[in-house]
Amino acid sequence: MRSVFPRAAISSGPKARSVAFLILAALGAWSIGFEINVLWGPGEHASVVFGHVAFVLVLGLAGLLSVARGILYAQERGAWIAIGGACVMWAGAEAYYGFVLAPMKVIPVPSLADAGYLLFYPLAFAGMIMLFRARSGRASAAQWLDGFTAALAAGALSAAVGLDAALQAIGGKPLEVVTNLAYPVGDLLLLGIIVGALVVCGLRTGRAWLLLALGIGAFCVADALYLVKAAEGAYELGIWFDVGWPVGMVVLAAAAWADPPGRAAPSIRAARGVRPIVLPIVFAVISIGLLLYTGSAHLNWGVRALAACSLGMVLLRLTQTFKDNTKVMAERNREARSDALTGLSNRRALNSDLARVDDHVGPDQPAIVAVFDLDGFKHYNDTFGHHAGDALLARLGVKLRESVAGRGRAYRMGGDEFCVVVQGGGDFDDAVQRAAAALTEVGDGFTIGNSYGVVHMPGEASDADAALQLADQRMYDRKGGGRSSAKRQSRDVLLQALREHAPSLGDHTQGLRELAEAVARKLGFTDSAVEMTGITAGLHDVGKMAIPRAILDKPGAFNEEEWAFMRRHTIIGERIIAAAPALADVALAVRATHERWDGDGYPDGLAGSRIPAAARVVTVCDAFDAMIAERPYSAARATTDAVTELKRCAGTQFDPAAVDAFAQVFAERLADATAQAASKPGDLSPVG
Repeated sequence: MRSVFPRAAISSGPKARSVAFLILAALGAWSIGFEINVLWGPGEHASVVFGHVAFVLVLGLAGLLSVARGILYAQERGAWIAIGGACVMWAGAEAYYGFVLAPMKVIPVPSLADAGYLLFYPLAFAGMIMLFRARSGRASAAQWLDGFTAALAAGALSAAVGLDAALQAIGGKPLEVVTNLAYPVGDLLLLGIIVGALVVCGLRTGRAWLLLALGIGAFCVADALYLVKAAEGAYELGIWFDVGWPVGMVVLAAAAWADPPGRAAPSIRAARGVRPIVLPIVFAVISIGLLLYTGSAHLNWGVRALAACSLGMVLLRLTQTFKDNTKVMAERNREARSDALTGLSNRRALNSDLARVDDHVGPDQPAIVAVFDLDGFKHYNDTFGHHAGDALLARLGVKLRESVAGRGRAYRMGGDEFCVVVQGGGDFDDAVQRAAAALTEVGDGFTIGNSYGVVHMPGEASDADAALQLADQRMYDRKGGGRSSAKRQSRDVLLQALREHAPSLGDHTQGLRELAEAVARKLGFTDSAVEMTGITAGLHDVGKMAIPRAILDKPGAFNEEEWAFMRRHTIIGERIIAAAPALADVALAVRATHERWDGDGYPDGLAGSRIPAAARVVTVCDAFDAMIAERPYSAARATTDAVTELKRCAGTQFDPAAVDAFAQVFAERLADATAQAASKPGDLSPVG
């Protein structure tokens, strides 16, 4: 329902709250003065300020403050209007009692005053229920059980303290008994919901619930004492406990304004540590104590019933706690044995399952262990990003699980490694091929394959651990051997084609490859990166096979058109090399072998670390080789002069780190050549 007071709520915020606090302070001060006047002053009727008219006005004004809170702010509007309306009804009943019924010698029961008083309870109860629903949020089942248990225990305790005394004091006609009994019963219900709400929501729901508890507590004390005095015929206006009603009203109004309107109630959090156990134990002790006490003191059946119900709720709470703990342990065990990304079982689960395989595998119950490693996944990750890589692994994990469903289990061992364990015989080769197919995906610009190793048990391994180790070894042998062989074969074919087209280019590549590998090692490249750098050096000129011999063998300098033709050879080389999938990384590096560190190179104008590392090394080595070679259009330089030129251009044309590494390799080879020259005559080149 649309609010009819939205602008009032917006415009009156801090100011309205400040005015409310001032009024509350004044009402609180009046309540203190009232009690002082009753205890030590001339009494209620002797003072206009503390007389019955002022008493009723204080009650009504406190109720209207709660109503105003609901009218001015849409949040929790219904709750505070209901609670404030309950207080206003009580104030009206008090006015009728003081001005109409009090002068009578015999006060009728029930009366219109009782109707007003008793309307307080359903209105207050409805308001607190609405407030509880607004602030309770998503409490757990255990928290709800704690709330019900607390409400029942509090009801039993308050019934044992006040209800029995009230029942003994109540007498008369049935209608009078029912009317008088409605007060303590209403008080018990309000106390129960307050205590239950405090337990469910805790102090995190703000100060309102604590103040509500104090206000209702003041009401209950005043009501209980009134019933006893009224039953004895000793009640009169202005008695000392009359202050309980205005104090209760003022505190309820303070609860309405205690928490700043518009601020969301804090979220409820499940209790941790020992608290979930402490609360049920406390409630159980209270209930057991009450049951023992009622047995000896012969208290009413209501106390016993409430205490027994509270104990029943404690048992339900402990049952819920056991179920929650069992569920949590099962979930943690599942998470500990599952891969969060793919949902497959993880390495921990694999180790556990392999132990069971050992117990059952035999000639009549064979099994296989197959380990898979994805091919092309790193390139896919680098190209499309880690989120896309995670999504790919999740898809492949689902496909792998489905491929062995009903025959075995699939596992993700970490990274891009997977494992399959199949038991029971049958066509194991078919199971492996299905798993390999599941771990394959081809798309626009990428191909994901896999390498795998398979071990049959018990024939090839005595236990599951040995089988897993052997399968892992076979997988890596197959992965490394296949890739290396494919690269070498593709490289050899292209080098032979280059030699056939231009023998001088073919001869030039051998020494350049060895030099580039030496520099790569000096830079700390991995073995595979060193190998890739050497292949890049050997194939960096393969694109020149598409350049006419007339241009390649031209004795003089190139013109602009010929230079444009020559600059295309890296792009052509990339296309030729990329035709071999095993050389995809080499193709990218070859394309970049004429880029410059400062970005003025070709064909893409790459700069700095954006140039592939292998290309940066080959560029330095190729420039050195070009400077010391005799060309038709330029004389060869001395090797030391060539190194000096490389250092001069470091940071502009060349990668400084690659130049430094080259200089170290050159110095080491020069020292070796000098040592050899001292023992054998001859002219040895330090760089081959």
